[in-house]
Amino acid sequence: MIKTKKRGLGKGLEALIPDMISLNIVEEKINDEKIQILSIDKIYPNPNQPRKNFDEGGIEELANSIKAHGIIQPIIVTEDAKGYMIIAGERRWRAAKSIELKEVPCIVKHYNEKQLLEVSLIENLQRQDLNVIEEAKAYQYLISQYKITQEQLSEALGKSRSYLANIMRLLRLDKRVIDFIIEGKISGGHGRTILSIESNDNQYELAKKIISEGLSVRQVEELVKELNNTSKKDNKINKNKTKDVFLAEIEENLKSLFGTKVNIIKGAKKGKIEIEYYNEDDLERIISLLK
Repeated sequence: MIKTKKRGLGKGLEALIPDMISLNIVEEKINDEKIQILSIDKIYPNPNQPRKNFDEGGIEELANSIKAHGIIQPIIVTEDAKGYMIIAGERRWRAAKSIELKEVPCIVKHYNEKQLLEVSLIENLQRQDLNVIEEAKAYQYLISQYKITQEQLSEALGKSRSYLANIMRLLRLDKRVIDFIIEGKISGGHGRTILSIESNDNQYELAKKIISEGLSVRQVEELVKELNNTSKKDNKINKNKTKDVFLAEIEENLKSLFGTKVNIIKGAKKGKIEIEYYNEDDLERIISLLK
């Protein structure tokens, strides 16, 4: 007997975005739909679906379950010129192919391209093992497509606003670092720590170091702190070097005139000249020179 499982995530979104097609709508009358047994060779994945990575271990576990119990929930597909494109259930399809099943139970639905993307997006958001980058892209799509705020989306999904913000910030990382997260080589926690580094190349180098040395998030936090402190020192040194180029000659002339250390400090709009003295007599001498 084919069973369906109830899903809850789409309900908040349906209230926020009434015209959005969600998996709840797809499945609400699934028991009234005719389940078709289709050749697995006629079915293919949706190239535009948000989920791009599938855990091989998870697929193998699902395949073993299918061997023992069959496919409990039908794969939802849409028919086109190429055959049947998957709307929901790609993991089931992959697992079935891995054990060389010839046919699988399906329900054929008919949606336009926009609706297909929405259904696939919600179906994937309901999965606990969705990687954080795919999750972030899904949130980004919802916010940009429906002109809603992070706060509205967080309330609809039952997640905190800070959670959504932290997840979506990861999309600002260097593309190579994002790929490491997708591949599971570093975690989202590592990624959030790396974000405090401005240079894309430095982000990438640190990510490689995390992978090669197996650094924890806490270790990376300490490393980033050191790197940022070093960067501030380098900026200060570079600033001083710039001052030397433009003001060194003037400082040297004033040192010769007053016979003491002179420091010219240049600001954005104004600056100051510091003339050192070592005792009362030295001060009187400098004042005489100024007169």
